[in-house]
Amino acid sequence: MKHTDTGIVVIAWNGEDTLLHYRTDGERGKPCLVLSNSLGTDLSMWDRQAAELASDFYVVRYDTRGHGQSASGGAPFGIERLGLDVVALLDHLDIARAAFCGISMGGLTGQWLGIHQPQRLTKLVLANTAARIGTADTWLARAEQVRRDGMATVADGAAARWFTPAFIAREAATVARMIATLRGQDAEGYAACCAALAQADLRAQAATIAVPTLVIAGEYDPVTTVDDAHWLQRQMAGAQLAEVPASHLSNVEAAHAFTARLRAFVSSPAG
Repeated sequence: MKHTDTGIVVIAWNGEDTLLHYRTDGERGKPCLVLSNSLGTDLSMWDRQAAELASDFYVVRYDTRGHGQSASGGAPFGIERLGLDVVALLDHLDIARAAFCGISMGGLTGQWLGIHQPQRLTKLVLANTAARIGTADTWLARAEQVRRDGMATVADGAAARWFTPAFIAREAATVARMIATLRGQDAEGYAACCAALAQADLRAQAATIAVPTLVIAGEYDPVTTVDDAHWLQRQMAGAQLAEVPASHLSNVEAAHAFTARLRAFVSSPAG
């Protein structure tokens, strides 16, 4: 297989076909690592990780349903559907088991997989996430807002939620690029994921995750806090915790530290 490839998975669900866009980096025979993006981003948020890890892993990243080049489908969906999309992607690539790293919304997807599809996972990395992110009312209000007004109002305040002021000042081009991606998201796809987050509450099931797990927290994250990360770690026997100097999108803001933690954990024999 080529070192880098892109493709589309056709997922039949609820009477219609939905397209899921993915990219692979690295050699097919290497251990597989799946990367799952946050709300409002796309698979390009993992560029630094893919570039550094493709020498050791078969890196698979994808645009979450309703994001980037992936369609949302016409019907409402929940966190279960986002998890089953990953299963469909692994089946499409003929991969029996993989390590999984998800950030924020992607971390909730990872938790669902750890609870309901542990046989498909070798390791689980949950970054800048929680078993319950925000409140149902907040997510439903945001879904209504973007359906009514488009992506601009959400994009206007995103940088302060995603990054520290120092990073915004230092890496203005990176921040601008990611905000542009957010502005370009399909409003209905984004709103559908907001509705899924409104329903997603895995607090009662988190303790059943037995896959070797690393929880990564951003020291300055106002969205999913260090306390949220500690709570997650305590639920799962043997889970590890790492803090990196970043806000919510820690794999972008603290890319070197994040990637080093991710590589060390996924490469270790027993997690």
